Amino acid sequence: MPRSAGAVPREVSPGGKARSPLAPIATFCGNCDCGCPQLFVDPAAPAERRVVITDDFGQRVQMSADQFASLVAEAKTGTLDSVATA
Repeated sequence: MPRSAGAVPREVSPGGKARSPLAPIATFCGNCDCGCPQLFVDPAAPAERRVVITDDFGQRVQMSADQFASLVAEAKTGTLDSVATA
């Protein structure tokens, strides 16, 4: 089930206690009310999982800032352009 647009996911620690919400950075699309993919930073997460990308189906990818920087660099060089037209 898609999340509602603008909803900030709350993290739950392994002990089941709620942590602070993720810090929203960007929303991709935003032209609808269907729960667009979003980019967050989780300041409480370990460094290797601090960047969080969610999709409109409730799935998520967690990565380090270095991994995210590599993704951004690849996008800037056009390496990922073919994915946008697939």
